[in-house]
Amino acid sequence: MGFGTQPAYPRDVSYQLAFGTYEDALRLVGAKSEPRVAATPVSGARIQLFAAMVRDGNRSYWDVEFAREKWGGLLAPPGLLMGWLIPPPWQPSGERPAGSILLRVPLPGTTFINAANDVEFLQPIVEGDLLTAIEELVSVSPEKRTRLGVGHFVETLETYRRQDGAVVATCRNTLFRFTPEGAP
Repeated sequence: MGFGTQPAYPRDVSYQLAFGTYEDALRLVGAKSEPRVAATPVSGARIQLFAAMVRDGNRSYWDVEFAREKWGGLLAPPGLLMGWLIPPPWQPSGERPAGSILLRVPLPGTTFINAANDVEFLQPIVEGDLLTAIEELVSVSPEKRTRLGVGHFVETLETYRRQDGAVVATCRNTLFRFTPEGAP
């Protein structure tokens, strides 16, 4: 069991889609993942590499003294939020990465597309923070027909905390799981 009385998702799953019925998926609404802890703390080097790649000269990413005074350390760009917790696809230990809840919801549909993503930052994320995320399955829509095909909208809420337990960000994500129009 996961948090509260909701079932937890197993950690030894891959990036494969789970298949099942709409009713199977509805039984999982409210389930939460085990906490995912970032492999490393937020790094100034990664902050600056990301800022360099997108050519963002914001002083909060580059000027250590300025950032320390204003934020408490180099500020992590918003675009890196999910990147801090993406597990590497391979590890020397052989441990398989845990796939997102979005992939583990048992539904029909052979592919998916991200339909919406709404992120709210509640506190700054700075160099040295160690982040943990918990993902919750919020809802699964009844079957919908779109121009892409027939499928279901799946909504999750990911809550990000730093090492002191403070919630620093939330991410509400909606994915459309479907079979493309004309596919067998």
